[in-house]
Amino acid sequence: MIKLIAVGKIKEKALSECINEYVKRIQAYSKIEIIEVNDESIPQVHSKKQDEKIKDIEGERILSKIKEKDYVIVLDLHGINMTSEEFSKKIETVMTYQSSQLVFVIGGSLGLSQKLINRADMRWKLSDCTFPHQLCRLILCEQIYRAYTIMNHFPYHK
Repeated sequence: MIKLIAVGKIKEKALSECINEYVKRIQAYSKIEIIEVNDESIPQVHSKKQDEKIKDIEGERILSKIKEKDYVIVLDLHGINMTSEEFSKKIETVMTYQSSQLVFVIGGSLGLSQKLINRADMRWKLSDCTFPHQLCRLILCEQIYRAYTIMNHFPYHK
């Protein structure tokens, strides 16, 4: 089972349709659930202390959706880079030997709380580029689908 926990909602219909298409494709290989938690509003003028408080609130919302035995991968700019092949192998290894519950976390626009980072089993850097959080959800779903096609020798991955 794969859970994708994300801060905020997808507002653009076209993006939502693309994400749903990949979710449908993933379901041929694994159950998948997308859980959205509310984001906190960020004041126009805000301090580092306010930013940390917002990350803590969003982090607690995410942590409340994670179980003790879940293997948690957070998307993090300070995480490790992986090719699609390495990512596929990681999913296969985790689901075979470590946990049948794989959780991916996309934090809010300010990033992840320290408590959430500490809970993570792995920190993954999706790219050196910066993407909007909604787009990250689409890219993550595509990479999960790609990983399963690699595992199953399906000709999607080239």
